[in-house]
Amino acid sequence: MTEAINDVSLVDGHGKRGGRGYQVSVVLPCLNELESVARCVEEASLALKGAGLLGEVIVVDNGSTDGSSGAARAAGARVIFEAQFGYGSALRTGIAAASAPVVVMADADCTYPLSSLSELVEPIVRDEADLVIANRFVGASSTMPFLHRTVGTPILSLLIRKACGGMGVRDSQSGFRAFRRSSVMELGLRATGMEFASEMLIRSAQQGLRICEVSCGYRQRVGQSKLHAFADGWRHLNLICQLAPQLLLVVPGLLMLIVGTSISLTTLLGPDTLELGSVRWQPIFFAPIFVVSGALALLGGAVTAHYSVLAGVATHKRFAFVGRAGFGRRCFLIALGSIALGLAVDAALFLMWVDAFPTVANRVALAALAQSLIMVGGVYATFSIIHRLVVAQARYPRPLGAEPVRAGELHAS
Repeated sequence: MTEAINDVSLVDGHGKRGGRGYQVSVVLPCLNELESVARCVEEASLALKGAGLLGEVIVVDNGSTDGSSGAARAAGARVIFEAQFGYGSALRTGIAAASAPVVVMADADCTYPLSSLSELVEPIVRDEADLVIANRFVGASSTMPFLHRTVGTPILSLLIRKACGGMGVRDSQSGFRAFRRSSVMELGLRATGMEFASEMLIRSAQQGLRICEVSCGYRQRVGQSKLHAFADGWRHLNLICQLAPQLLLVVPGLLMLIVGTSISLTTLLGPDTLELGSVRWQPIFFAPIFVVSGALALLGGAVTAHYSVLAGVATHKRFAFVGRAGFGRRCFLIALGSIALGLAVDAALFLMWVDAFPTVANRVALAALAQSLIMVGGVYATFSIIHRLVVAQARYPRPLGAEPVRAGELHAS
């Protein structure tokens, strides 16, 4: 291991070796972990020594009030402080401060077996990976909360695999990782909370980094958990929406639009009622919901994909049409056409009602179609107006005496 890790494959992006000769920096974010932080520092130090690696252990204190920083320092760690609260904030500070070309991140609560640190670093040493994830699911049947193990983590992992084009990582939320510092520093990571783990994976995949996974197990946590399941889950979904809006907005919106339109056409051409045993179901009432929701998600996803500062370059290019001058005008024309067609169908139904024209079958389906067209038109007309207002506002000059606009500033704002 010692000879391998001194190989050129582990120099940083500028051809320089780690500061002070360090080969591996272990970064541990810490918030009130007095019961466990010293044990984690000692375990990491022993693992480095046992593998013949010259390294350092960095503990990033994120506002502890229980003396965690003193315990970490006494155990031999280099302690630094991060005032901005959050798991991601602490890790970003720790990674930036690391002196070695390879960084291992973990938690300071004894959940991750830091004794297996060398197994995590090995694929990087062999130049087979740039980022290595420790899979916690082997041996975690009783140590990981049931809902996290069976619902939360699998769903987030599935979404992230889809966002990354099928990346084969099963445990996307594992916080035990090894990576080349220079590669991760170039990703421009922004997340400040637990969603940092998801952002690192998606951005790594977008940049073409080699990612692999090894099994490591998971131990019972020491101390009180800082995880907030629903709030942190929402932060992950919000981040995924911004990094890969096509996954949660564009594609679902298109599918809903297709399903809603298909239901409308089916009920127009055939019976508008389905017999399900003793129950009569009229699927036409679902059509407007699917059509309107789909159109809104499709439009919202396209706008998010174009303007999100987190989306990749390929996504920005794919949805570049949103930023063009005529996009708002085209949306308004679509809105006018949709509303006009819906009103025409409604007018025809009214004339049928007063017996001015012969009645036709499936009038309910026609009425639902008319309402869908009018509502979709309303959505696109509203967006067109908002789009024009935003564009017009952006064209105003800066206030007298204000700082001059720097390149790229107007778009970023």
